[in-house]
Amino acid sequence: MYNLLKGKKGIIFGALDENSIAWKVAERAHEEGAEFVLTNAPIAMRMGGIKDLAAKTGSEIIPADATSMDDLNNLVEKSMEILGGKIDFVLHSIGMSVNVRKGKHYTDSNYDFTTKGWDVSAVSFHKVMNVLYNKQAMNEWGSIVALTYMAAQRVFPDYNDMADNKAYLESIARSFGYFFGRDHKVRVNTISQSPTPTTAGQGVKGFDGFISYAEKMSPLGNATALECADYTISLFSDLTKKVTLQNLFHDGGFSNMGVSDSVMERFIEE
Repeated sequence: MYNLLKGKKGIIFGALDENSIAWKVAERAHEEGAEFVLTNAPIAMRMGGIKDLAAKTGSEIIPADATSMDDLNNLVEKSMEILGGKIDFVLHSIGMSVNVRKGKHYTDSNYDFTTKGWDVSAVSFHKVMNVLYNKQAMNEWGSIVALTYMAAQRVFPDYNDMADNKAYLESIARSFGYFFGRDHKVRVNTISQSPTPTTAGQGVKGFDGFISYAEKMSPLGNATALECADYTISLFSDLTKKVTLQNLFHDGGFSNMGVSDSVMERFIEE
């Protein structure tokens, strides 16, 4: 370990179980010397093992619905009380599509479902930053990171309306990140991760096949959840103080590929 986050304090949204990227980020942040509060929606907390993670990392848990301004205000206020000061880093690892869960095709969306997914997956990021910004809760040179996916830029048919949600999330990062940087010297970025077998990711139709395809397309192979956590830690650290408003691809090179030899071999007739 490098003590990259020694003395830093943060909030980590979305740690559900050992498969989740937020879980790995929490473990790595703890190893690098950070203190933090863990938070998730009350219903998600009943599904996962966040209490085990809290015990392992010496962290406290504050339940919060990330779409509720009251919950977020309470979360930030209590986090600063627990941690004894302002926040240095925040991870937004939240995403949900009711249309996907209910098996609704993109061309036949239930728009009440769409609105709910949009609020949870993207607008919640704006709400989180709204509270942090207006409470001046972040230390200068703090870092806010949200997790996204390349379906925000390219068509992945079965990713459904989550693609729209991620595109909106990335836009929020740039727009709010401008004001956060200008006014409080806080940086805001998104990480566009390889397809990763998290609880959320596995809900997408054909996910296993796509992981295999992405592995064959990427010159370095797919990035794991732990590798994403390492990248996130670098963005929380002081080594990246001038990186902001970026959508950073962490995908083994997949995002710049047209085709690979191993994929082409599947289509070449003997």
